[in-house]
Amino acid sequence: MTKKDEKGRIILGDNMISKDKKVKHIRITLKRIIGFLALILIILYCIIFYNYYLNKNEVYAKETNANIVNEFKLSNAEKINLDEIIESNTKNNKKEEYITEEIDLEYITKYQTNSNLPKGTIQVIQEGREGKQEIVKRRIYENEQMISEEQISSKVTIASVSKIVEVGAGNYISTYKVKQGDTVYVTSDRINVMVEPNMEAQKIATLNKSDNLKVLALQGDWYKISSSGIVGYVKTENTTYINPNEKYKYYNSNTSSGNSSENIQKLSFDMALNKPSGLSLEQFKKVLTDKKDTNKVFINNAEYFYYIEKQYKINGLFVAAVGIHESGWGTSKIANEKHNLFGYGAYDSNPYNGAYQFSNYSECIDLIARVFVKYYLNPKGTAIYGNEKALGTYYNGATLSAINKKYATDKNWANGVYNNMKYLYNKL
Repeated sequence: MTKKDEKGRIILGDNMISKDKKVKHIRITLKRIIGFLALILIILYCIIFYNYYLNKNEVYAKETNANIVNEFKLSNAEKINLDEIIESNTKNNKKEEYITEEIDLEYITKYQTNSNLPKGTIQVIQEGREGKQEIVKRRIYENEQMISEEQISSKVTIASVSKIVEVGAGNYISTYKVKQGDTVYVTSDRINVMVEPNMEAQKIATLNKSDNLKVLALQGDWYKISSSGIVGYVKTENTTYINPNEKYKYYNSNTSSGNSSENIQKLSFDMALNKPSGLSLEQFKKVLTDKKDTNKVFINNAEYFYYIEKQYKINGLFVAAVGIHESGWGTSKIANEKHNLFGYGAYDSNPYNGAYQFSNYSECIDLIARVFVKYYLNPKGTAIYGNEKALGTYYNGATLSAINKKYATDKNWANGVYNNMKYLYNKL
């Protein structure tokens, strides 16, 4: 309630305050608030100052000094050199490389039987001709060293021409050897006559199938011949002493085809494998007849290990031992489904899909023999089969241990093959 005094002033009741006192009360309250906020700011500043400048036990989450690049200070830890870490990681990193190469496309040899030829006789009726193929390989490196190589694609640029060989299937055996003065006949579709007994010499003529030649001299794998006024040198493998115009009826009374022990190359781990074993056809059949050959792969193809010796200057028993080792006596999936006894073309990462497919085992045996002779067993430039010279790409010597260096990733490969060779030799 309010009331007036004698001079007309308003007097506040018990529950009222004057206007002046109310304003004063509000001013005092704001001043206190401002002071309180200022105190808080001072306290916060002190805390920040203490933590930033005076506390020496802190752990830095990250480096803030731009001048320090290579070192981090970590609590209770050794200093780390980033340059060393980067260099180490760079060296340990794996890297892939893709390369494209043009290489020879090996031809396939087709064997045909001829009942008019003596058993064990072979004659080339069509020369094989290599093609070209473009392949893409993937190489993986670790610590700057190549640890694997795999062919991932290929494209034929020039097709190869198959070699065709006739093998005797007559029920008679001939051991006749051509001598000076004999007449021989051309068996291949064509044959080059060279001025010297090597394929690098000048060609002076080309003769055709069934042309007859007089042998003037024998020189290794060459005959010096005369024919229709032409004198020069021809490869012996493209000729035969059997007249193709007459049915052959000769029967050699010496029916034994077994070679004497003196003709057989002596078994040794360090024996030269670019020389024939010296075994006869019958001896190959004997040693490759075995109960371990459950699929009859080796006994049914024994003759081709004999034929590769006659054509390519390689130990056929060695090739058979490789096939036994790689295919488990012809029982592997690649051997059964692809007629590939040697895993030719297979890579460790994908062996089945990489392995070559052959029509029969004879093609596989013939091809692997030529691969060994051309790339592994002879130095570059060595005259080998047909018109070829060895490339010697993987040549380290003609022994088992030398071949093992580049042929197989298994370091015990040579020992495994040798054990098979010894097993076969012991059956003679």
